[in-house]
Amino acid sequence: MMTVSENNMTIKVTPPTEGLFDLMIFARHADSQDPYNWVCSYQIQCVEPHNGEKLPENPFHFWGLHQKVRDFGIKESSHKGELLVAPQGTLLLTLQTSQPLLAMYELVNKDLDAALSKKCLASQAEEEKLSCHVLCPFQGYYRLSVFVKYLGGSTFRNAANFLIHCLRPVNQNELFPSGLSMHCGSGISSSGHGLSNPSHSAPIITTKLGKCNITFHTPASVEVTASLSKDKVISARYPLERYVLVTHLRTKVSVCVVLPESGVYKVGLFGRSKDHKDFVHICDYVIRCFSDPSWPPFPRVYSRWKRGCVLLEPRTGVLQEQSWVRFRVKVPKAYQAVVLGQEKTVLQQTSNVVWEGDVFTGAAGTEVKLAAKFSQHCSSLEVILAFEVEGGSPASLGCSG
Repeated sequence: MMTVSENNMTIKVTPPTEGLFDLMIFARHADSQDPYNWVCSYQIQCVEPHNGEKLPENPFHFWGLHQKVRDFGIKESSHKGELLVAPQGTLLLTLQTSQPLLAMYELVNKDLDAALSKKCLASQAEEEKLSCHVLCPFQGYYRLSVFVKYLGGSTFRNAANFLIHCLRPVNQNELFPSGLSMHCGSGISSSGHGLSNPSHSAPIITTKLGKCNITFHTPASVEVTASLSKDKVISARYPLERYVLVTHLRTKVSVCVVLPESGVYKVGLFGRSKDHKDFVHICDYVIRCFSDPSWPPFPRVYSRWKRGCVLLEPRTGVLQEQSWVRFRVKVPKAYQAVVLGQEKTVLQQTSNVVWEGDVFTGAAGTEVKLAAKFSQHCSSLEVILAFEVEGGSPASLGCSG
């Protein structure tokens, strides 16, 4: 194991068997591309070999931080030395940076394939800090390699290679979800898209209740949408897109998530400005819940659900049959708001600009729709939200809070 700093080098040697070994050392100037020159040799007499586990392969030759790591924009690491210990199979590596950097990570272990390796890493890129959350699903040694580049740079460069020793692995069912981007949590990507003041800056959210609300301050010119995914859905009765509701307030966006079952989920945030038609990826969050939640979904959302629309009651998209339900909703610029179900109910607007009224749900299987007219002279209604009516007790339907 070779570690090199600006002014010194350390080599740790573990001979594979007993006997006499030659150690040859080669060097060249740090800025040179010339061949390495032989500098010196040592003879090592091994009387009794160390029978520990072999180290992971390292094609980059050095361990720890690169000797010119400051030139890459990295000031210091949260872990000194080349060996990091993960007693419970988890590790958080942070690197302080002198300017915003993008980073990629590679985790290698003899039992880890490429697909599983990607589910072991969640990375965050902030203005002056890079973070990588690492999960180790097997006992033994891992190589964690870090590659960085400047925001306008063309290629990633290997800046560090850490040796991780995992003493007790994590359960493979608790690994991160597939498809995480290099931008998890808030950071340079979210701020670059105009999002500020995050309610959750860290990329991993753990909830016992099975629900959470992620908020950002946003300019009026930015629209945000969100997706919810999980590698293996077991018992959810509705598509996962129904378990996330995005609400745009005047200066804020709220992404409310309720979970239909336990497990590890990915929430992807996407945004677009008024000048662009397509949404682009902003960042991802990981939501972990192992307390067996079973929240019902939100109502189905239509394109008229825009900035300023707020669902106050009911917050669940599944209504109990043959019951009266209070509807309270804000719909900016609406001339009239109605609920269409077994019957048509015209909602009344209160002094605080909330449309409200009591609606009878009718029989199970009915679809209840919230619709509005946006012009006094327009006869057609535009659907905003749709709810399902189901049988069963209120307790079994839950409440999405």
